[in-house]
Amino acid sequence: MQEQSEISSIQDLPEMLLKPVGVVKNDVAQPNLIAKSGDLNWRSKEVERDWRNRVSELVIDNSLAGILDGIENFSHLLVLYWAHLVDEGGRSIVRVHPMGRKDLPLVGIYASCSPARPNPILAMVVRLLERKGNILKVQGLDAIDGSPIIDIKPFNPGYYAAENVTVADWMTQIHREIAHGKW
Repeated sequence: MQEQSEISSIQDLPEMLLKPVGVVKNDVAQPNLIAKSGDLNWRSKEVERDWRNRVSELVIDNSLAGILDGIENFSHLLVLYWAHLVDEGGRSIVRVHPMGRKDLPLVGIYASCSPARPNPILAMVVRLLERKGNILKVQGLDAIDGSPIIDIKPFNPGYYAAENVTVADWMTQIHREIAHGKW
């Protein structure tokens, strides 16, 4: 591994071009977390409580015929999508209070699951409910309507297996509060 002082500038790295393979369709028009004033602001807790049960459609471009063949043999998918409503100012945030909560520690953006990041690529494991042609009906996606889909992978717990996982105490607190309806 290179020493930090030996890493070349990001300007020396090759340019990347991402093209959406599809789009998310659901009834969520606006994101809950808004990047403002160098931190996150929470819009509504009501939507956050419901995202695990929310059903969305992943509409895959018709020109990619055959790309979904066999996907119905999996119960869960890993969906990578673009947080398209995060503006340039939100992409420059370096530290945030998770979920916009000032009672939680200020952490680096990469220590959070915030959509406000230099490249607003988000990932979520969802339950596949059904496939109809180029449309996947999924449950548990926290994306908003119109979010571009970057990629979809079958979720395989053996492939993504990790042992002795450690999670920050504040993240465990958030999940516990959501699970017990205190959010």
